[in-house]
Amino acid sequence: MSIEPGERLVIDASVAVKWVVPEAGSERAEALLDHNLMAPDLLFVECANVLWKKLHRGELTRDEAEIAARTLEQVDLSIVPAKGYFVRALAIAAELDHPAYDGVYLAVAEGNGLRLVTADDRLIRKVRQPQGQFGHLLASFDEIP
Repeated sequence: MSIEPGERLVIDASVAVKWVVPEAGSERAEALLDHNLMAPDLLFVECANVLWKKLHRGELTRDEAEIAARTLEQVDLSIVPAKGYFVRALAIAAELDHPAYDGVYLAVAEGNGLRLVTADDRLIRKVRQPQGQFGHLLASFDEIP
């Protein structure tokens, strides 16, 4: 199912970083900025870690990483505390046999009747496995018009 114009969505760090660091899919990620977006507060910690990794690998300078971080803080997102989704995130992680931080994004989507947009191929594969029960919560990055 494709992403509808104006659809309210949850996004994860794999999408958000593409707004501030030019990489494959950045234009597609920018198209999401026209949507009403939500994310758990965990998003900022994950994005900071991605920016640090890019800094460490020499893909970004310190100034570029700091500008990217400041830019992310200004993006118009509805932020919800991860704390309220902790128990459900753990259950989702156990069901998927996948890290709990991705379970937080799925729990936020589920709890708000929304879909999660991610560019994380590993998460997409886990969620879409045949016996999976969370496929309805996912809008893959490839579905962005």
